[in-house]
Amino acid sequence: MEMQNTVAGSAAVSGISLHTGSRATLRIRPAEVNSGIVFRRVDMPGNNEVRALASNVVDVRRGTTIASGQAVVATVEHIMSALHACKIDNAVIEMNGMEPPIADGSAAPYVEMIREAGIQSQDAPAKIFTPDRVLFVDGGATKIYLAPADKLEISCITSFEGCPFDPQFFELEVTPENYSEVAAARTFVQFNDLKQLLAMGLVKGGSLDAAAILHDGAIICKEDLRWTNEIVRHKIMDLIGDLYLCGCRVHGKVTAVKPGHPKNVEMAGMLLKCMMN
Repeated sequence: MEMQNTVAGSAAVSGISLHTGSRATLRIRPAEVNSGIVFRRVDMPGNNEVRALASNVVDVRRGTTIASGQAVVATVEHIMSALHACKIDNAVIEMNGMEPPIADGSAAPYVEMIREAGIQSQDAPAKIFTPDRVLFVDGGATKIYLAPADKLEISCITSFEGCPFDPQFFELEVTPENYSEVAAARTFVQFNDLKQLLAMGLVKGGSLDAAAILHDGAIICKEDLRWTNEIVRHKIMDLIGDLYLCGCRVHGKVTAVKPGHPKNVEMAGMLLKCMMN
């Protein structure tokens, strides 16, 4: 029987936030059994906490944002992905602003943070959900299927106009060991979307240190691609994080076609409703 886990101590990641452009620190701390993943805004007075659940999602534009009352936490998908893959069931995530550091645009810095804090087994069985039937989210070009399975497996295909390596496909059995195959995959943006994003007040902290740009048949980035199919690996990494918003570990065979945060979160919400019924 798998047991619940928390972290053994505290560790932090600091840097610039992608959308707000503010300097931020995210710190992970241990939490009690059955408490789940809770984000705490330490820059606000009072008890400003948000439980990481699909029911608390308020925005899915270029990232997943959760909120409760006045406490808003944006772009949670990378830290949630690392927590899910590392099997951290209970933790308090302290933040001194509304958005975590983007770091290098991947989840790898958060995996290192979890390893630095250490993993502590707890005296309660892990909560693991797998559906009893195939679940399906249809977004037109975007489709996500989740079938019953005794582990989490994800197959994903993406396609982006102007990408020199297109379409891209990857599949992964999600384990703490295998997660390295997607954890370091960096975020990306299409050049034609940048103007719109800036007009929306987003990507103020964006740079080639933390993202790749797709433009006119090329991928522009500060360093070489970590994989030729880095984009689809990043999409899988995001999906692992968004699915964790169902509130527990997920077991299932996921097939995703051109996934994104809106339908990822819709699937997590479907799982959450299944558990409540």
